[in-house]
Amino acid sequence: LCHSDSLPTHHMLARVSPATSARTTFLCATRRTKPSSVRVPRTFRSSTPCRAAMEKISFGDGLPGYIVGPKGAPGLLVVQEWWGVTDIVQEQAQLLSTKGGYRCLIPDLYKGKIGVDAEEASHLMTNLDFMQAVEEMKQAIAFLKSEGSPKVGITGFCMGGALTFAAASKGADAACIAPFYGIPDAKYFDTTAIKVPVQAHFGRKDALAGFSDPAAAEANAERMRAAGCDLELLFYESGGHAFMNFGMQGGAEKLASVGFPTPDKADVDLAWANVEGFFAKHLK
Repeated sequence: LCHSDSLPTHHMLARVSPATSARTTFLCATRRTKPSSVRVPRTFRSSTPCRAAMEKISFGDGLPGYIVGPKGAPGLLVVQEWWGVTDIVQEQAQLLSTKGGYRCLIPDLYKGKIGVDAEEASHLMTNLDFMQAVEEMKQAIAFLKSEGSPKVGITGFCMGGALTFAAASKGADAACIAPFYGIPDAKYFDTTAIKVPVQAHFGRKDALAGFSDPAAAEANAERMRAAGCDLELLFYESGGHAFMNFGMQGGAEKLASVGFPTPDKADVDLAWANVEGFFAKHLK
């Protein structure tokens, strides 16, 4: 755990903005940390082969994105965290493509903008129209299918996890989804309406109450199961928010910069194995 108890923790929660724009933002937290208190662990590196470079593309209505993997392979949308399309999310997409053979597309929902710190990332996410983001994700799926992908799944992290649930709740043409530590506002996105298999991943140490903490994950799962949704809910004991950043280049430093706990490598490896198995089952 990388934080100083003498420093303030800032929680920012904007549940709903005017319904006319259907712009929804979610719970995010930053914990200011003195550089001297940060102890960055040595990260593990995946043993996968050398990964192909991401290609910058436009799709649908001239929307920007990044893509990797062979055309015609099963497709995956990989949806960004609140930071934007960082090197970390690109590496996660490359890993999924290399290990699973998928055609992975990251829609650039911020149109090239990157949050260099938590304050800027919060501003970018707060100003993102989630309904529009869902429509752009639908266009991304249509693009992958137009290239020949027979099936497309969706995964995403933090904000991207919430958007993964959100897109499926609005009828996105996905065969399955695997959201990581994010739940959308039920006022706009009813997760009980999801009709495809779901494998949802959360950390037991996630403290973002109402968005990705264990209680929120369990409550969402209970509603979905009561509605007959096909849901597998998985918890990782050492995982805090954004634990899947660990192992990516710069991921441990990013976790430390916002005071999130460092997960055990075994839990991160297990999460990758679980999601890889899930997509292999439903996309191949």
